[in-house]
Amino acid sequence: MSYKCISLDEAQSLLDNPDTVIVDIRDKGSYEDGNIPRSINISQDNIDNFLEKTERDKNILVYCYVGNSSKGASDYFVQKGFKTVFSLDGGYEEFVRKQ
Repeated sequence: MSYKCISLDEAQSLLDNPDTVIVDIRDKGSYEDGNIPRSINISQDNIDNFLEKTERDKNILVYCYVGNSSKGASDYFVQKGFKTVFSLDGGYEEFVRKQ
Protein backbone atom coordinates (compact mmCIF):
# COMPACT_ATOMS: atom_id res chain seq x y z
CA MET A 1 0.00 0.00 0.00
CA SER A 2 1.19 3.50 -0.78
CA TYR A 3 0.19 7.13 -0.49
CA LYS A 4 -1.16 9.16 -3.41
CA CYS A 5 -0.01 12.60 -4.56
CA ILE A 6 -3.03 14.78 -5.34
CA SER A 7 -3.62 18.31 -6.59
CA LEU A 8 -5.41 20.94 -4.55
CA ASP A 9 -8.48 20.51 -6.78
CA GLU A 10 -8.47 16.75 -6.11
CA ALA A 11 -7.98 17.42 -2.39
CA GLN A 12 -10.99 19.74 -2.11
CA SER A 13 -13.41 16.96 -1.14
CA LEU A 14 -10.97 15.84 1.57
CA LEU A 15 -10.62 19.41 2.84
CA ASP A 16 -14.42 19.74 2.94
CA ASN A 17 -14.83 16.48 4.87
CA PRO A 18 -14.68 17.09 8.65
CA ASP A 19 -13.42 13.52 9.18
CA THR A 20 -10.24 14.11 7.15
CA VAL A 21 -7.13 14.48 9.31
CA ILE A 22 -5.09 17.34 7.80
CA VAL A 23 -1.43 17.20 8.79
CA ASP A 24 0.93 20.18 8.47
CA ILE A 25 4.59 19.12 8.75
CA ARG A 26 6.07 22.61 8.44
CA ASP A 27 7.85 24.26 11.37
CA LYS A 28 5.76 25.73 14.17
CA GLY A 29 6.43 29.36 13.20
CA SER A 30 5.26 28.81 9.63
CA TYR A 31 2.17 26.99 10.90
CA GLU A 32 1.35 29.85 13.26
CA ASP A 33 1.79 32.39 10.43
CA GLY A 34 -0.88 30.59 8.39
CA ASN A 35 -2.23 27.11 7.79
CA ILE A 36 -4.99 25.12 6.16
CA PRO A 37 -8.07 25.25 8.42
CA ARG A 38 -8.45 22.28 10.82
CA SER A 39 -4.86 21.15 10.20
CA ILE A 40 -2.66 19.73 12.96
CA ASN A 41 0.97 20.80 13.13
CA ILE A 42 3.02 17.61 13.55
CA SER A 43 6.65 17.64 14.69
CA GLN A 44 9.09 15.37 16.47
CA ASP A 45 7.59 16.71 19.72
CA ASN A 46 4.07 15.39 19.14
CA ILE A 47 4.34 12.66 16.49
CA ASP A 48 4.16 9.83 19.02
CA ASN A 49 0.97 11.22 20.52
CA PHE A 50 -0.52 11.66 17.04
CA LEU A 51 0.32 8.07 16.08
CA GLU A 52 -1.16 6.78 19.33
CA LYS A 53 -4.43 8.73 19.11
CA THR A 54 -5.29 8.78 15.38
CA GLU A 55 -7.45 6.05 13.84
CA ARG A 56 -5.65 4.22 11.04
CA ASP A 57 -8.68 4.17 8.75
CA LYS A 58 -9.13 7.95 8.64
CA ASN A 59 -8.18 9.84 5.48
CA ILE A 60 -4.88 11.63 6.10
CA LEU A 61 -3.92 14.66 3.97
CA VAL A 62 -0.30 15.70 4.48
CA TYR A 63 1.14 19.02 3.37
CA CYS A 64 4.40 20.94 3.70
CA TYR A 65 5.71 24.10 2.01
CA VAL A 66 5.68 23.10 -1.67
CA GLY A 67 4.89 19.38 -1.73
CA ASN A 68 8.29 17.69 -1.41
CA SER A 69 8.68 16.85 2.29
CA SER A 70 5.06 15.74 2.49
CA LYS A 71 5.89 12.75 0.26
CA GLY A 72 8.34 11.35 2.79
CA ALA A 73 5.94 12.03 5.64
CA SER A 74 3.09 10.37 3.73
CA ASP A 75 5.23 7.30 3.15
CA TYR A 76 6.03 7.25 6.88
CA PHE A 77 2.32 7.33 7.80
CA VAL A 78 1.63 4.44 5.39
CA GLN A 79 4.44 2.46 7.05
CA LYS A 80 2.81 3.19 10.42
CA GLY A 81 -0.41 1.55 9.24
CA PHE A 82 -2.56 4.39 7.92
CA LYS A 83 -4.65 3.07 5.05
CA THR A 84 -5.56 6.20 3.06
CA VAL A 85 -2.81 8.83 2.89
CA PHE A 86 -2.52 11.73 0.47
CA SER A 87 0.34 14.15 -0.16
CA LEU A 88 -0.75 17.61 -1.33
CA ASP A 89 1.08 18.62 -4.52
CA GLY A 90 2.24 22.23 -4.25
CA GLY A 91 1.80 22.23 -0.48
CA TYR A 92 0.75 25.28 1.49
CA GLU A 93 2.09 27.62 -1.21
CA GLU A 94 -0.43 26.18 -3.68
CA PHE A 95 -3.23 26.43 -1.10
CA VAL A 96 -2.50 30.13 -0.51
CA ARG A 97 -2.19 30.83 -4.22
CA LYS A 98 -5.67 29.36 -4.91
CA GLN A 99 -7.45 31.21 -2.08
